[in-house]
Amino acid sequence: MSTDAVAIRTGPRSAIVLGLASLAGLMMFLWPLLLDPGRDDGQRVDAPFLFMAILPIIIAVVLAELSEGGMDSKALAMLGVLSAVNAALRPLGAGTAGIETVFFVLVLGGRVFGAGFGFALGCTSLFASAILTAGVGPWLPFQMLCAAWIGMGAGLLPRRVRGRAEIAMLVAYGVVVAYGFGFLMNLAFWPLVTGVELPYHDGSLSYVPGAPLLENLHTFVVYDVLTSAAGWDTGRAITNAVGILVLGPALLATFRRASRQASYGVTGSFGDRKHRDHAADR
Repeated sequence: MSTDAVAIRTGPRSAIVLGLASLAGLMMFLWPLLLDPGRDDGQRVDAPFLFMAILPIIIAVVLAELSEGGMDSKALAMLGVLSAVNAALRPLGAGTAGIETVFFVLVLGGRVFGAGFGFALGCTSLFASAILTAGVGPWLPFQMLCAAWIGMGAGLLPRRVRGRAEIAMLVAYGVVVAYGFGFLMNLAFWPLVTGVELPYHDGSLSYVPGAPLLENLHTFVVYDVLTSAAGWDTGRAITNAVGILVLGPALLATFRRASRQASYGVTGSFGDRKHRDHAADR
C-alpha cells in the first residue's frame, strides 16, 4: 500500500501562512459573536464590509505562498482541469433544494492531491463557478475560503485508510462539511438579515448587537436550523454523500493514476515507479 503523492508541497513557512490566514478567516466568520458594532444608536455596521475587502487579499497571499512553495506546471494543469470540472458541475444543481454538485469532487481531489492542493482547488473552483453562473458578489470570498477549508481538510484526513473504510470516512466528512459550510456562511451574513420572525417560533431570530455571546449563539443556532440546516444544508449533505459513495471509488482510482503518471514528489527510475504503481493498485 502506498500513500498518495502531494501535488503542492507545503513547507513550514507555507504551513504557517496557511494557519494564520485560516485563523484570520475564521475570525471574519465569527465576527457577529465577537464584536459589538453598537446598539440601536444609528451606528453603521462596518465589520462585514471591511472583512469582504480584506478576505480576498488573505486568499491571494495564501495562494501566492503555495504557488511559490511547490506548484509546478503539472500541478497547475491538474488544478485547472479540476477547477473547470467543478465550474461545469455546479450549474447542474445551482443550489436548488441544497443540491451542490461541486463539493464531492473537491473532497476527492483534496484527498488524493493533498491539503495545499485542496485549499487552492476550493478557491479556484468557487471563483470559476461564480464567473460561469454570474454568482459574483460580496459572499464570494467567504464561499471561496469555506471551500478552501473543505479541500484542505480532506487532504489532512488519515492517509493510510483505503478501501471501503476510506469511502465511509469521506462520506462522513462530506456530510459534516456540508453542514459546516452552511453554518459559517449563514453566520457571516446573519447580522445583515433583519426582522427574522417565523410563525412557528416565539420571538425574533435576528442578530442583537451587544447581546451576550451565548444568547446570540443560541439565537443563531435556532435560526440556522430552522432556515437552512433542516432543509438546504441537508440537501447538500445528501448530494455529497451520494456523489462520494457512487463516484468516489472510480474518481479516487483515476486521480491516483493521474498522480502517479505526473510523478508528484516521486523520485527514482521508471522501473521503480512502475513497481510502486502496481503495489498501489493492489
